[in-house]
Amino acid sequence: MDIGFIGLGRMGFHMARRLIEAQHRLIVFDTSNEAIQRLVALGATAASSPKDVADRVETVMASLPSLQASLEVATGADGVIEGKRVKRFVDLSTVGSQMAVRIHDALGERNIVQLDSPVSGGVAGAEKGTLAVMVSGPQADYETVKPALAVLGKLFFIAEKPGAAQTMKLANNFLSATAMVATSEAVVMGVKAGLDPAGMIDVINAGSGMNTASRDKFPRSVLPRSFDFGFATALMVKDVRLCLDEMKSLGLSMEVAEAVGRLWETVIRDEGADSDFTAAIKPIEKAAGVVVGGKGGGQK
Repeated sequence: MDIGFIGLGRMGFHMARRLIEAQHRLIVFDTSNEAIQRLVALGATAASSPKDVADRVETVMASLPSLQASLEVATGADGVIEGKRVKRFVDLSTVGSQMAVRIHDALGERNIVQLDSPVSGGVAGAEKGTLAVMVSGPQADYETVKPALAVLGKLFFIAEKPGAAQTMKLANNFLSATAMVATSEAVVMGVKAGLDPAGMIDVINAGSGMNTASRDKFPRSVLPRSFDFGFATALMVKDVRLCLDEMKSLGLSMEVAEAVGRLWETVIRDEGADSDFTAAIKPIEKAAGVVVGGKGGGQK
């Protein structure tokens, strides 16, 4: 099918590439001309703006890094909302349910359907087509784009309610964020007591403490000290903040979430927004006076 794709960053590039390889015809746009040209070289057609994309196709997908970017691309001047042909906007970004509803309502005034479709699985999942793709919106429009979305990974239709998929994504990423910092604290405790971190991870992964951080992030990016898993600290902090906002709006108890949020605020302060989120262990190590993994691991 003919698809517009806006946002060709680390996630968006691979999703767009997979759609091209699956023989879909793509019209692409990004603020980076270099990113556009990478897709053009693979067979995509370049557009000059989100509106230009929406002038040419009925289905526009977007993978964007911030709430403001999603809002502007969808509803701003020269945005998708001004397109002549567009019928549906598939937002693959994580923006939270409140922003999703805001975009849904604005597009609805122009009879444009929003399919809220955040993804989970990181750059590796986008590259391999193994993302978890969560979707909320009208069932009929979901069925229309289902074959294309299936190229990106495993599909989960959450509900027709606007923003429902965002709530699901925030719940997922809150657990991921918690696993990363909790596993960091557990392993730092062991290293402080003289245990071998690689051995600890082996035991954790064979026992009841196994989680995505111990299974994937520690062996690949923490123990080797490469900190290159492919997801920025800024994006994780954004998701944790959005989750806290969502919980607050629902009047929920947030003892664990608030503690996790404080830890991630320390990580972004100390390691920077552009650091890999696996660097979350570094402030915990610093406070304990140890280094986990690498050749110089152990007590400082």
